[in-house]
Amino acid sequence: MTDPRYTTLPQWPNAFPPSGASATLKLLNEDFIVTELPLQQPCGEGEHIWLDVEKNGANTAFVAEKLAEAASVQERDVGYAGLKDRYAITRQWFSIYLPKGEAPDLTQLQHPEFKILSQSRHLKKLRRGDLQGNRFRIVLRDVTGDRDAIEANLRDVESHGAPNYFGAQRFGHDGGNVEQGRAMLAREIRVRNPKKKSIYLSAVRSFVFNEVLALRIQQGLWGKTLPGDVMDEAGRPTGPLWGRGRVTTTEQTQALENGVAERHARLCDGMEHAGLDQERRALVARPLEMSWEWTQGNQLVLTFSLPAGNYATSVLNEILRTAEPERHAENEPAAVE
Repeated sequence: MTDPRYTTLPQWPNAFPPSGASATLKLLNEDFIVTELPLQQPCGEGEHIWLDVEKNGANTAFVAEKLAEAASVQERDVGYAGLKDRYAITRQWFSIYLPKGEAPDLTQLQHPEFKILSQSRHLKKLRRGDLQGNRFRIVLRDVTGDRDAIEANLRDVESHGAPNYFGAQRFGHDGGNVEQGRAMLAREIRVRNPKKKSIYLSAVRSFVFNEVLALRIQQGLWGKTLPGDVMDEAGRPTGPLWGRGRVTTTEQTQALENGVAERHARLCDGMEHAGLDQERRALVARPLEMSWEWTQGNQLVLTFSLPAGNYATSVLNEILRTAEPERHAENEPAAVE
C-alpha cells in the first residue's frame, strides 16, 4: 500500500519572492557546461592512472564502463569523484587501478561521446566525494518575465546564497524513489540490487533534509541562526542527514528537527535500522565567483562555482523556473556532485 505523502514531491518553498520568470534549460548540451574542481592533481607516479575526461551526451557510469573495457579491468577498478549530467558538456577526472606493466595510452581512445584530455599516474584511487566542487556555465534560453525581478533574485542569491535543497533529480522520475525507499524500509518490497538500495536510501534521507529546510523557510527563519544550531566549518547552520545516534542540535533547532522526524517517523526509524549514521549538511548553498550577462535572443548566461554536493538546479530555482526538453523526462543522474 502506497503512502500519498511520498508519491508526489511537495513544492518546497523558495527563500526569495518568485520572479515569475521562466526559461528553457539544456536545449543543447553546450548550454550546461560543468568543470570539476579536483582536490588534487595526479603526482605522476603510483598504481593508478588518472584521466582528465571531457564528455558530451554521456553519463558518468557509461564512461566508467567504457574506460574499464579499454583498460581490460573490472568496473570496480575505475573510480570517479562524482556523477555528472548526461545532457551537458562536462569535464571530470577518472582513475583506473593498473599497478603492473605499461599502461595503455588511453588518450588515443576514440569515442563520439567523450575524449581523454590527459593521462598521468597517481598514488590513490579517486573515490566519491574527492572533489572541491564544480564550476558551471549555464545558458538559459527563451527567458520570459520581468527582467528586473530576475536581476533582483540574482543579486539576492549572489549575496545570501540559496536554500541547499537536494535537487529533484535525487528523487527519481516524479519523486518515485522516495516512495520506493519508504516501501523498502517498511519491508513491503525487497530490494536485492545494492545500487538501487543505495539510491532509495539516499532519496529518503534527502527528502527528510529538504523537509527540515523547507520548515525553516516557512517559519521565516531563512538566513537566521537559531539557538541550538550546529555550524559547519564555514560557519553556516546545518540540517540533518538522518541516521543512528542522537540529533546533535539543541534547544529550538532540535525541537524543529525532531518535529519533522516525528512527522516522518517510519522513514527516520527505517534509516536508523538500515545502518546510516547521523550526519550534517549546510542549509545554504553559496555560489562563488557568480556572474551573469544577457545575450541576444532573450538568453541569460550564468557562471558560478558550488561546493561538492550542491545542486545548480537549486540555485536556478531561486532565480526563475526552468523547463527541459522531453528527452530529460527519463530518470537520469543529472545531479552534479
